[in-house]
Amino acid sequence: MKIIKIDSLEVPEVAVYAHLTEAQLRSRLEPEKGIFIVESEKVIRVALAAGMKPLSFLSESKYIDTQVRAMCEEYRVGEEVPVYTGEREVLAGLTGYELTRGVLCAMKRPEARGVAEVIGNVRRVAVMDSVVNSTNTGAIFRAAAALGVDALLLTRTCCDPLNRRACRVSMGTVFQIPWTWLDHYGQLKDLGFKTVALALTDRSVSIDDPCLKEPEKLAIIMGTEGDGLSDSVLRQCDYVAKIPMQRGVDSLNVAAAASVAFWELLH
Repeated sequence: MKIIKIDSLEVPEVAVYAHLTEAQLRSRLEPEKGIFIVESEKVIRVALAAGMKPLSFLSESKYIDTQVRAMCEEYRVGEEVPVYTGEREVLAGLTGYELTRGVLCAMKRPEARGVAEVIGNVRRVAVMDSVVNSTNTGAIFRAAAALGVDALLLTRTCCDPLNRRACRVSMGTVFQIPWTWLDHYGQLKDLGFKTVALALTDRSVSIDDPCLKEPEKLAIIMGTEGDGLSDSVLRQCDYVAKIPMQRGVDSLNVAAAASVAFWELLH
């Protein structure tokens, strides 16, 4: 490993960790230069196992031998990948560092895949429409992976799944379940999917209605926190479903609702 000691977060080499915003890391104007940051040994390991390319590590000194060296050896990370290290007092200046358990990794953003490539040969997909909260995004990915969703699609108005917090909340499942961006709902229709929206409307059926188990290919669509799905999206969907509530509760958090829907519609 090429270990480089730092005594300040102001050195240019660690700008990706200390100073660049999520938008700057994503590099929308030049996607080939995009970077994302992964926190904690467990999530970094999942990313490396999925083939993500590390660009550098940032680690508290005491974790070099116990975590970083083992990961580099196990996943054959080349000597050209630098490991920046400093004492806790220095690294504590990073926002959220106390949650990282000592190690961060900057990785090259993978190329976006086409919708047909991701869902062309699967039966059950989930769609996030304008879900903007990174915690909800990570939680939905984790539920989708755990409960058997084949793939995930996101509208361009959603939180980036490779957002630092979303990656961590997902426990690395953003690297395990196929996903990509959805530009219009016609792409689902073209690939033979029936669509079911999670929403409270006059035509909503119960989530356990037998009609929802009939389609060979089904896309489960959930909307933004608070406002839910727009009327235009609801008009395009083949079904609208609701989760029956008790004690006067009208709805669940989108991540919780997604988990219930995934379990009911996939089993």
